[in-house]
Amino acid sequence: MVENILDTLNEEQIEAVTTTEGYIRVIAGAGSGKTKALTHRFAYLVNELGIATSSILCVTFTNKAANEMKKRIRNLIGDNDTGYVSTFHGFCVTILREDIHVLHYPKNFIVIDTEDANSILQTIYQDMGINSRNFTFDMAKNSISFRKSNMNYLENILSLDNNELKEKCLNARTIEEGIFYRYICEQKKCYALDFDDLMNFVLYIFTKFEEIRLKWQKRLEYVMVDEFQDVSIAQYNFATILSGYHNNLFIVGDPDQTIYSWRGSKVEFILNFDKEFPKVKTIILNKNYRSTPNILNASNSLIRKNKNRIDKDLVPVKDMGIPVLFNHAKTTKLEAKWIVKQIRLLLESGKKLKAIAILYRSHFVSRSLEEEFIKENIKYILYSGIEFYKRKEIKDVLCYLRIIAYADDISFIRVINVPKRNIGDKRITFLKEYAENKNYSLYDALKYNIEVDLISKTKAKEFLNLIEKYKAIYNEMKISDLITSILNDSGYEAMLRVSGEQDRLDNLAELKQSIFDYEKNSGEESTLEGYLEKIALFTNLDQKERSDSVKMMTIHTAKGLEFPYVFVCGLNEGIFPSKHVNTIDKLEEERRLAYVAYTRAENALFLSDAEGINYDGSFRYPSRFIFNTEKAFLNYETELEESLVEEAQLFIEQNEKRFNCNDMLFSVGDIIEHKVFGKGEILELNENSSSYVIKFEKMETTRNISFKTKLELSNLKS
Repeated sequence: MVENILDTLNEEQIEAVTTTEGYIRVIAGAGSGKTKALTHRFAYLVNELGIATSSILCVTFTNKAANEMKKRIRNLIGDNDTGYVSTFHGFCVTILREDIHVLHYPKNFIVIDTEDANSILQTIYQDMGINSRNFTFDMAKNSISFRKSNMNYLENILSLDNNELKEKCLNARTIEEGIFYRYICEQKKCYALDFDDLMNFVLYIFTKFEEIRLKWQKRLEYVMVDEFQDVSIAQYNFATILSGYHNNLFIVGDPDQTIYSWRGSKVEFILNFDKEFPKVKTIILNKNYRSTPNILNASNSLIRKNKNRIDKDLVPVKDMGIPVLFNHAKTTKLEAKWIVKQIRLLLESGKKLKAIAILYRSHFVSRSLEEEFIKENIKYILYSGIEFYKRKEIKDVLCYLRIIAYADDISFIRVINVPKRNIGDKRITFLKEYAENKNYSLYDALKYNIEVDLISKTKAKEFLNLIEKYKAIYNEMKISDLITSILNDSGYEAMLRVSGEQDRLDNLAELKQSIFDYEKNSGEESTLEGYLEKIALFTNLDQKERSDSVKMMTIHTAKGLEFPYVFVCGLNEGIFPSKHVNTIDKLEEERRLAYVAYTRAENALFLSDAEGINYDGSFRYPSRFIFNTEKAFLNYETELEESLVEEAQLFIEQNEKRFNCNDMLFSVGDIIEHKVFGKGEILELNENSSSYVIKFEKMETTRNISFKTKLELSNLKS
């Protein structure tokens, strides 16, 4: 078995698989078979060394990647038991189900997603009289997430009761602080944890309860982390703590593909890994099995312009292929026409539309392409819009299932009047006040008031009977049967049929299929609570391959994917790199994003830009990433005018000089003093206008204050 496993690997992969002890860093270039190395290493540990699967942790970032790893590992070890192969959040749930009791939380706590968070904020805004136009949900969630990056907030959740949290909300100095305390109060009422909490609760338990930390450290003899270039501070601490007893930490990643700094990832963790731990062994996987030499020449040439990286070139295994094409157009319409022309040529040579992907920096770039595709009758899928599990009908039905399992307030508010049961704001306010006074859930408040005149005149009793019926029997039912019954008995499916909403009905059919898949994979272990937990941790349902269609998406969406034929369009200054880039570090991240786009291509790569005017009035010069790629590695459809090249290079030179004298001195979360407005907190950095977004204590709304304005840093830190 071992010989068969190793026979399929190259020399560097074999070294990564068989080097089992200590701290190991694998720098895995795009298309170099890192997943293969990870899964074969898992199989090597189990089959050759005899390590129990329950002693191995392998974490990654997406459910899709985790499921793919499980599938491959099962095939390699011949056993369905794959131990702990999971996302970060998924493994945090595993730990908390076992040990959250030490914080006096029940093991059946609720995991809430972004839509649940929005529902909580909706309630808070109504009760506090906050105008969402002045302070959006996104601003609130960013502020909450920032405050949760300081784990002191857990002391508030754990040591204060709901009345004390409400008191803190009422006495808050700012709107943000008031929202925060009310938010964690609403969470605590139904023992709900959001994504930030999952990791923070685990790290808190590891800090405060040494015996629990040691239990997990001893249990996990080998820790493996995929996509290590994307880890945040909390995830880094999580991985290093868990491996701190056996000191076996295997990390895989590519610093050249770090593109998520805006959500907390720090490329320095993988770059400086050898400085943090003793005797780190570094293995470089640079044989690329995905792309042609022409594509890799362009990609290597581009990324070499970055300074903050580990030097490596991708080495091709495939044959040369066709040259990388670059086209400069006078208008976005002509750019779209050129792309259509190239697609027609691919079709004439026997290629399928589904083999083609169009990538761009921002969604707005797709508009002219969509218009041309519609005109030319080219089918396409736009990978954007509302994620599957965030769609209204999906969330509604999941909340029906959740109220049966947990009777939580978030689900109650969402479904009590869907379909219509004549339970509007007046009756909801009555139930909220009753629940508040009695310290009940809203569901219990309804039960105790079902005969009160205000409630009895509605269809509330039908709703209550429905939920009570299935609360009594759901543990004995298959989840697929339960959802069918709920859709029928609640009148939800009939409501959609009457209104002719076939798309929503199709989505519900897809939801049923996801439940069938869960039951099939989980067997006798499938439970309603288990399914709801799994869904809460999903960020999206992978779109199924539809009819033969071109795929269109942002480059961030394309990360981790590959396509036979790739078009990267909108390669213009102000678009890609983004006009929001104002530091060298951010420019290097944009260049890494371009590198990710290039290396998605297997057989052919097409690059394009178009002249025009950006929203800020600046001219759309060809992107510096075109000039960063050696001309020998690009086939220009037409030569750029000499004057255009000179103007573009002057613009780029001046732009990069500006980076070196950036006036930004403060960070998000800093408390500052303004000579007129007084004390305030920096909520965000508006890079578009080179200003701080500051909430001053004496003002109801935020102000944009230029980076150049003289501000003093206060001693008080939020």
